[in-house]
Amino acid sequence: MPVAATDPRRASPIEAQAQTVLIVDDVPTNLALLEDFLSAHGYDVIIAESGSSALKRVQFRRPDIILLDIMMPGISGFETCEQLKADPQTRDIPVIFMTALDETTNKVRGFQMGAVDYITKPLDAEEVLARLRTHLTLRQLQLDLQHEVEAKNQAISDLDAYAHTVAHDLKGPLNNMSGFAQILERDAQKMPMEKLQDFCGIIYQSSIRMSNIINELLLLASVRDEDVPVQPVPMKACFDEAMRRLASTVENSQAEFELPQSWPLCTGYGPWLEEVWVNFISNAVKYGGNPPHIRIVAEQRHEQTVYYAIEDNGPGVNAEMQDRLFKPFQRLERVRAQGHGLGLSIVKRIIEKLGGSVGVEPATPQGGTRFYFLLPSANFSPTP
Repeated sequence: MPVAATDPRRASPIEAQAQTVLIVDDVPTNLALLEDFLSAHGYDVIIAESGSSALKRVQFRRPDIILLDIMMPGISGFETCEQLKADPQTRDIPVIFMTALDETTNKVRGFQMGAVDYITKPLDAEEVLARLRTHLTLRQLQLDLQHEVEAKNQAISDLDAYAHTVAHDLKGPLNNMSGFAQILERDAQKMPMEKLQDFCGIIYQSSIRMSNIINELLLLASVRDEDVPVQPVPMKACFDEAMRRLASTVENSQAEFELPQSWPLCTGYGPWLEEVWVNFISNAVKYGGNPPHIRIVAEQRHEQTVYYAIEDNGPGVNAEMQDRLFKPFQRLERVRAQGHGLGLSIVKRIIEKLGGSVGVEPATPQGGTRFYFLLPSANFSPTP
């Protein structure tokens, strides 16, 4: 059956979105008219003259929607649709039947095969365009909803894992505070002042640990939910502020630092990048040698990227642990680590949200660990 020719200028062109339509019809005239009309309205068109040809084409290129004739020699449209819906790779592609079979039983059969709609021949081009637009919009809404559900499910899974980790890590300092407070309540009056001060110090340090855990959870929530201004960042200032915050830890470890002569300018968000350095410096101090020797790297990599790294002189991290480090709740070494399992996963989320990437590798063949991250260069201007 021929397509009722419609002047493309009569239908309002859709915004060109490069959505792909596969047209399956054994009549070359129909294929040619539909291809010309839909191409003029911003669609990328693939054609197939049989069901078997269509099944082959979708294996190499996935269309966004399929217009499928029912009455074809060889494999009918019904059989073609059935095979498409049986394949996990193609079953979610919307199929609209084109048919001269106007009986209700054929329409019902088409829907039972998994079609989303049908168009009766002879085709009206404006109707084809309207139905395509409707079902592509519905499909996009379905995909958006699916992605939102997946994101919510991941957030719920993260929340469960966070709750387990935080409950475990809060238990230690909370037990310390509770236990020593009970001792003070019972024995404070007969205790020597030195022991009183020791106990109060333990309670205070435990409260600091609890505060740090809560602060990292708040940071994790802000990284996930907030949109922050991305702008040129003086990375040396972020590093210096992180060092100031960790001054006592660094001094007690007697760590030695080797700093770069210059710090290339990247784009990012200063407060978050300061947290990245706090995490990396803390790890380097904890797991470096005795004393830790820590080397900072800041280099322009290519025109578009700046590379930052921190190397320690510790025993290094094996390949299996490298793959796990940036997943939530992994510690370098649970016995030695006094923090909790959120730090490096927060680093990963920060850098990726700022458009960069993060990783870990051996510092040298002899040992040590290098944590690194890459961010867009502030000096790169794309060619118009």
